[in-house]
Amino acid sequence: MRRVGVVHNDEPGRWDDIVPEGEALRLPPGTSCLQAMRTGRTVHVPHVDEACADRLAAPFTDRDLRPLFTGRALLIVPLIARGRALGNIKLLRKSDRPGFDDLDLALLGELARRAALCIDNGRLYRREVQTAQELQRSMLPDDPPDVAGARVRYRYRPAGQAAQVGGDWFDAIPLPGCRLGIVVGDVMGHGLTSAAIMGQLRTAVRTLAGEDTRPGRLLRQLDGLARRLGDGYLATCLYAIYDPVARTCTLANAGHVPPVLVAPDGTGRVLDLPEGVPIGVGGAPFEAVQIPVEDGSRLVLCTDGLLERRDRDLDQGLRELTDCLAAAPPDLDAACDAVLAGLGSDNPADDIALVAVGFDGVPAADVAAWDLEPEPSMVRWARAQVAERLVQWNLDALTPTIQLLASELATNALLHGAGSIRLRLIRGRALVCEVYDDGADLPHLRTAAATDESGRGLQLVSNLAARWGTHRTAAGKVVWFEHDL
Repeated sequence: MRRVGVVHNDEPGRWDDIVPEGEALRLPPGTSCLQAMRTGRTVHVPHVDEACADRLAAPFTDRDLRPLFTGRALLIVPLIARGRALGNIKLLRKSDRPGFDDLDLALLGELARRAALCIDNGRLYRREVQTAQELQRSMLPDDPPDVAGARVRYRYRPAGQAAQVGGDWFDAIPLPGCRLGIVVGDVMGHGLTSAAIMGQLRTAVRTLAGEDTRPGRLLRQLDGLARRLGDGYLATCLYAIYDPVARTCTLANAGHVPPVLVAPDGTGRVLDLPEGVPIGVGGAPFEAVQIPVEDGSRLVLCTDGLLERRDRDLDQGLRELTDCLAAAPPDLDAACDAVLAGLGSDNPADDIALVAVGFDGVPAADVAAWDLEPEPSMVRWARAQVAERLVQWNLDALTPTIQLLASELATNALLHGAGSIRLRLIRGRALVCEVYDDGADLPHLRTAAATDESGRGLQLVSNLAARWGTHRTAAGKVVWFEHDL
């Protein structure tokens, strides 16, 4: 057991040093305290004589507790809630006062029952809050991804009150072609349910983004998932895709706080996006908007916990955020810290999530693209172009592997694709090769028998490349692979 509280009106110092708060107690069997908890009945000693005081003080061999008990009335009331013994309340009355009567016993028994129920409720509440917080933390990303053409920084500050554990989430997801998916969302409500719904939605966004789903379609599928989870599960969400080669950002909004775009010269503006309805409402489209972005600009996304307070509405919060970003240093970490210091609170009423993305772009010299004529000779020509570009990039050692894999993808596009064919190489954190064609059928990996004369192209890609995949475009498909540098 552990002593959690000591209150007395004896002379100062008599109890504090001998019976300190927080002391761990190891009580042997047969003591009055254990008897009260095991039986669930109050132990009443009208007068503690010397023999009884000896028994009470016997477990404590390092000090003499007998003077604290001798001559007094003793009452030990068990704290029992929902059939479980939590501890005891031990009461002593001085010898010059009347002992405990039946009214005292009834009053203290009722007090102990109510106190035990409050303690047990507090434990259950704390356990629920801890579970929600652990679930929330486990669902949030650890470190921002290291991607070509962009820098990402996160900040997250949970609500100051434990009861306000919410469903804010954010993520940055590397996509094929050196692109980057950025998402910020907020499940309406607080508690364990909101944290659990947040986890499911975040997992769904990662899955859909991995399929290279366009922003508007991603939000539509997320809306369908939320409605299948049950009625009343609502969330706001903002999803964006940054293309560092085309230097564009495509955004779709589902009732979330609009982002702020800061130009390289420091001027900021709130992006005017179609607001959309929250995820889970259903029956409304989600319109995507594509905007050009300059190298050196920054996009800042957040949840409403940063902007809204009792003395500040959302529009005013957005204006203050824009002004704060305009005055913030260009370093992303310093800018995030400045925003939290200027707008955030050390004890916020709601969770605060902040994502800042710096747009650097991929240099034009690190991108090579060729339009291929759909005829057999194009494969040999493509191999030659790939080899020449790898020499220019000082990647001669990769030439045999990249030539082989690029020619396999080009051959598949020629034999099984349709329309125009395009090959693109991107030198970023890894070497990316993409082959585009107008065909709608996505290739898939299959097992080739020993006597088969085809079917090994994607097996080669799967074994020799670090990563590979396929995704649809507006008019066709792309098959891609990455090779580590």
